[in-house]
Amino acid sequence: MNNEVIITAALTGAGDTTGKSEFVPVSPEQIASDAVDAANAGAAVVHIHVRNVETGQGSREVHLYEEVVRRVRESGVDVVINLTAGMGGDLVIDQEDPLKPVDGTDLVNGLDRLPHVEELLPDICTMDMGSLNFGEGSQLYISTPDMLRAGAERIQQLGVKPEMEIFDTGQLWFATKLIEEGLIDAPPLFQLCMGIPYGAPADPGVLQAMVNMLPEGANWASFSIGRNQMPWVAQSAILGGHVRVGLEDNLYLSKGVKASNAQLVERAVTIVEALGAKVATPDQARAKLGLEPRS
Repeated sequence: MNNEVIITAALTGAGDTTGKSEFVPVSPEQIASDAVDAANAGAAVVHIHVRNVETGQGSREVHLYEEVVRRVRESGVDVVINLTAGMGGDLVIDQEDPLKPVDGTDLVNGLDRLPHVEELLPDICTMDMGSLNFGEGSQLYISTPDMLRAGAERIQQLGVKPEMEIFDTGQLWFATKLIEEGLIDAPPLFQLCMGIPYGAPADPGVLQAMVNMLPEGANWASFSIGRNQMPWVAQSAILGGHVRVGLEDNLYLSKGVKASNAQLVERAVTIVEALGAKVATPDQARAKLGLEPRS
């Protein structure tokens, strides 16, 4: 059991969710406002994607990240900033001509996924630790060992903490290799991502197996998507981990009741405290994760 739990709010993601809920933030102003509201509700960390304001689709534009981060920092609300660095790994292929990428492909090398991290120097940025068949059809997420080694080295040079996103056990195996090679500084930070087709299923036994594979001294959190989001808050905390909630992963408080990011964080706080644990403050999160104190 984890007695001091860090809550991360994953605010918007890059999925096709903006038409499914009016609460999914799109503009930099909306995303920053949700970050502040989530922090006030109890989130110690906010995980940030940005979106094209006109289309609502996920974006890699540095100026959008800059505006979100500036607004959050200028708000005066203390929160740990975690920027995605996973954008730029999408490959959609033509089933009949697999060497021909089709609409929806946004595939760049490992270093070209990092300009916003280099510019803004967040506390944390994510690294998706392997390739994956992403749902049905012919979409893949591409993150090769060479890409990951190059990215890890650059993130280490920048002094940013990588949060290693783990979608299956083989990715966890590779992540431990990067630690052994000295490309990930102690203490390492893992996010165990469950229920995303077709990675690790949202099964408590699978989560326990992944936790058993973690290196000694690692910090870790876990989440699951959709209706499993809130049960996974309890599951993760009971096994000794931290938790993640937010509209990136789930749009509802209960069946048919759409949620805001702040409401999801409030529900997570209720669950954590009902288990007899405390919710970590941003400063406590920084100390646990080995981050620099806020200046």
